[in-house]
Amino acid sequence: MKSVWAFDLGASNGRLMISRFDGKKLLMEEIHRFTNQPVFLTGHYYWDILKIFQEMKNGMGKCILKGYKQIESLSIDTWGVDFGLLSASGELLGNPYSYRDQQSNNSLIEMYKTVPREELFYRTGIEPAAINTICQLYEIKNRNPDLIEKADTVLLTSNLLSYLFSGIKANEYTISTTTSLFNIHQRNWDTDLLRKLNLPSDLMADIIEPGTMLGPTMNSINAELGIPSVKVIAGAGHDTACALAALPIKTKNAAFMSCGTWILMGIQVKEPVITEKALEWGFTNEGTVNGEYRLLKNTMGLWLIQQCKLIWEKEGLSSTYEEEARLIEKTEAFQRLVDPDDPQFFNPVNMPKQIRDFCLNTNQMPPETIGDFLRCILESLSLKYRWVLEKIEYLTGQRIEVIHMGGGGIQNEFLCQFTANATNRTVVAGPIEASSIGNALSQWVALGEIKDFQEGREIIENSFPMKIYEPQNQLPWQEAYGHFKKLLKRGLVYEDD
Repeated sequence: MKSVWAFDLGASNGRLMISRFDGKKLLMEEIHRFTNQPVFLTGHYYWDILKIFQEMKNGMGKCILKGYKQIESLSIDTWGVDFGLLSASGELLGNPYSYRDQQSNNSLIEMYKTVPREELFYRTGIEPAAINTICQLYEIKNRNPDLIEKADTVLLTSNLLSYLFSGIKANEYTISTTTSLFNIHQRNWDTDLLRKLNLPSDLMADIIEPGTMLGPTMNSINAELGIPSVKVIAGAGHDTACALAALPIKTKNAAFMSCGTWILMGIQVKEPVITEKALEWGFTNEGTVNGEYRLLKNTMGLWLIQQCKLIWEKEGLSSTYEEEARLIEKTEAFQRLVDPDDPQFFNPVNMPKQIRDFCLNTNQMPPETIGDFLRCILESLSLKYRWVLEKIEYLTGQRIEVIHMGGGGIQNEFLCQFTANATNRTVVAGPIEASSIGNALSQWVALGEIKDFQEGREIIENSFPMKIYEPQNQLPWQEAYGHFKKLLKRGLVYEDD
């Protein structure tokens, strides 16, 4: 049976999955998993791209040792916006910066003097944000102009890693749309925008469509691993595009949620939604595997819990998921709420302290126990998703009937059930490894083994378990949502309709 390698790299860990297709079902097996955290040095956060690349090769070696010999292709998906700079000779110019680095925090203020916020959104369809590729490049140009002068090519993270395997420089469509440098009307790089910001207009490698064959793996890699050449495919390079491709959505009245460190909630649309309200509410338009758009909002996900756990582990308070579930069940509901997207939660030194401080500053009883913190976070996240859902319905003029949740975050059953409760919508949870499965699906379509992504979704539904969550206890959730909206207004973060 033929196999493909799907590398799914997130902002907290990476994994290599092997996918096989028997003509009816997709089979997925995890071969290798590794941690992936930004490294702080010389005052900045970087991605250790060489470690990532080595871990990817380690996974390939493990796979060969397990007896998998006939590997047809590989593809890589990652988080968006981050990138590597290559010199004219093709050498990597330092470690890529992480979007959690603070170097570009004030970049938008300066950029707006040249390109107003409204113009930036209407040109690109992307919510202006300091983490975006355009802001990072702008700040590097101002702070370290020598680096930009030496740079010949920008490759987004998934495409940088594809380059390290194939030697081919190209940026794939779905991840290119996240940069705020992609002109959504011309469907190409906005060279005029680059020039306005005094950035080289030819810096970005050409855009290619999802499923493009880049070429075979380089001879040096084949020799190192003792393998025959493998096709390198630029599948959907952005992990959310992969996750959406893997969700068994059957109706246009369905929202999606890609659940992990971040949770991206949205709906697939044929044309981008570029309106004043979309900009005001922080929505964005990113590409899909079939050339359409994901109208979505990037919201905080399980990052808050992940960062709390890091502190608790240092304090000797580590716990299992089963123990955490018991603590949540014993904790009284709706005693405190936070805005999970408040800037103070973006990258704090001590997440539990930030949550306590937020509660104190908003005249709420601060959490004390692990159960208090976990319930506060999960309830707040779920209520925020209701807020996002209401805005999606307003922007599209249609009622959402069902929410499809995919990704590792759905292993937290409280998150799924609370989301159903808060939104009063049926939630279909699955598959867990949505990004990896969508990655593999993009390869099987490119190889001609599966007709198209619609057929692929039907195959996925028959290949992986799904769990249905129906809304429960509506009255207390409705009351809590009223308090939550007042909290958002108090923080002056959002305005209601």
